[in-house]
Amino acid sequence: MNVTTATHATGYARQPRKSRVGAVWVRLGACYLAAHCTMALSQSLEEITVTATLAAETMPPISVSVLTGRDRAQRGAIHLEDLATLLANVTSSSGASRNRFIQIRGIGERSQFVEPLNPSVGILLDGIDLSGLGGALTLFDLEQVEVLRGPQGTLMGANALAGVIALQSASPEQRVAALSAGAETYGGYRLGVQVGGPLSEVTSARFALQRYESDGFIDNRWLHRSDTNARDELTARAAVRWQSNEHLLETALYYTHIDNGYDAFSLDNTRDTLSDEPGEDDLTLKAARIQWQGPLGPFTSMLQLSHADSETLYSYDEDWSFVGIAPGWEYQSFDEYRRDREMTSLEWRIQPAGTGETAWILGTFLRRHSEALRREYSYLPGPFSSTIETDTGAIFGEVNHAFTDRVSGFIGARLERRESTYRDSAAVNAPFEHDYWTGRAGLKWTYASGHQTYITLSRGARAGGANASLLASIDALPELEQNKVSGLSIFDEETLISLEWGWQGFWPTLNLQSRLAAFAMERDDQQVRGSVVIPRSDGSTAFIDYTDNAASGHHRGLEWEARWQPNERWQWQLNLGILDAHFDEYLSATGEDLSNREQPQSPSWQYAVGARWDILPAATAQLELAGSDRYFFSDRHDVGNAKVHQVNASITGGMGRWHWTLWGRNLTDRDTYTRGFGTFGNDPRKQYTVEPYRQFGEPRVVGVTIRYDFLEGT
Repeated sequence: MNVTTATHATGYARQPRKSRVGAVWVRLGACYLAAHCTMALSQSLEEITVTATLAAETMPPISVSVLTGRDRAQRGAIHLEDLATLLANVTSSSGASRNRFIQIRGIGERSQFVEPLNPSVGILLDGIDLSGLGGALTLFDLEQVEVLRGPQGTLMGANALAGVIALQSASPEQRVAALSAGAETYGGYRLGVQVGGPLSEVTSARFALQRYESDGFIDNRWLHRSDTNARDELTARAAVRWQSNEHLLETALYYTHIDNGYDAFSLDNTRDTLSDEPGEDDLTLKAARIQWQGPLGPFTSMLQLSHADSETLYSYDEDWSFVGIAPGWEYQSFDEYRRDREMTSLEWRIQPAGTGETAWILGTFLRRHSEALRREYSYLPGPFSSTIETDTGAIFGEVNHAFTDRVSGFIGARLERRESTYRDSAAVNAPFEHDYWTGRAGLKWTYASGHQTYITLSRGARAGGANASLLASIDALPELEQNKVSGLSIFDEETLISLEWGWQGFWPTLNLQSRLAAFAMERDDQQVRGSVVIPRSDGSTAFIDYTDNAASGHHRGLEWEARWQPNERWQWQLNLGILDAHFDEYLSATGEDLSNREQPQSPSWQYAVGARWDILPAATAQLELAGSDRYFFSDRHDVGNAKVHQVNASITGGMGRWHWTLWGRNLTDRDTYTRGFGTFGNDPRKQYTVEPYRQFGEPRVVGVTIRYDFLEGT
């Protein structure tokens, strides 16, 4: 593939809307043969630059997917969840207004409540660490989104066990003056403005703003409303760049305001809810960065200072019902979580200015991170509050050496130390510290121009932490029970060893690009969720959730991407993921042996195949089929998502400075689910019989977007 890299840091009833693994290695072989046959095929497809890698290299030796503005336009996408089915071996889960939890190759968090979140998937916005804030992954005015699969510890340390999602904003040097608007089903609309370009010979600036609203896809029959799961999202970005000679100075401001409703679960497992107290899923993000790049003696250097401040509100009607639904059986409960998070970081990198057989990069990283939680819950005597403060220091580096004109090797590592203190309103004060090391090493062979194969061995880590719920409950337990659970107060890091082989090819005469990566990953001291049931002295029972290093597992599979443009009017694309992810050893907190069970959020196959046809010089049609196999939502029950295939399509056209796209997602209106539960009953009309509950994903959505460019040629 032609890829280069650069260094950067209602009150009425409605009918519900309609809308494995044994053969994995056979599929692996078949896909390899298909890719190998593709090589036998002998224009210029769009060149893609990957910006999130640590060292500059022409073809990154990693499995990476890049989503561009064209992908966003053809899907009518507002948030990354709208594009997730384009990404092989990437899933997402909700339990919120958006699919804000991302999993890569079956690894990643699926929810957050009391506990501070230790991310397995790192999130970067122009180098600012937003890990754990998946609700902020709005897409307006982004140049591209890069998804790096596999451990990226050298880049992000113990925040990137599964991979990294890197968002790159459009450059201030790009000339633009445009207005955009759109409308879609379910009361959705969007308005946006983009202005930017050079202000002088050395200065450029850019400003972008978009507002998006939708009623959502839920009807609340008790409140006679269709907007209790509404979306109201504002994205704003501004940047100024000054560049003179070899020096570059850039500063940027970011503001994201999410004011979404959260009313998603129904006792009847439909899109019709009965909640009398709908919840919220809000986020306000304020972030800034200042970056300098330039010479430092015989070296080049980069220094970036970043700050991000986020406030989130997550609340829900726990009983999913109203007073009077089942007198004598019903209960009423509301749960609310307010989180304030501040992060300030400083990163410095240095590398030789020239080129040679050996290239290297060294860097240091400092970060101060604080997170404060306030929980108000119907069954608590008063609000619960907690804070955790973490100071992180790291040094990292990577060396690349060319052994011959065609063969080179690389080795990189990161050493990281985290010192944390957890405090809460239950008089818990728990300091703890951890050291982490991550890294990678490998070989690359460029056997022909535009053709490369590589093999990489990597070690990743996920940070350890404190079990806040357990710490806050220990003192209320009998002394004997305290002794049983005291060892679970702090959990340790999880580690992962990954071996990946990859091949990348580009045939200019055929307009054909292809990438293939096969991987085997082994997880040790895997962090899993459990719960302990403890009888109190008064005869009542306590149920306490916690995290423990209680499992090991493996994740094996491949990703294959291909792009082919046989002539000027047609382009074909294929994204395919195969995954075999199982627990090797896992005895749950309830004593159930889950060894050899599939890991959650791990469909054994995913695909997206599409064709683009230039009907006329000013009109293009795109048709796409995407699907995935069934998978479990959790390791604590058997509820999951069913096998699904979806059809997406768009027609794009333009005349002069006007551009428009008519788009549709899930055109066959297939039911999909984004979260599920299966260990409790919540319906008092059924005396709380245990049954599965699922949160519905997006139904068929059709819309149109229009853009007017005030500048010629943009």
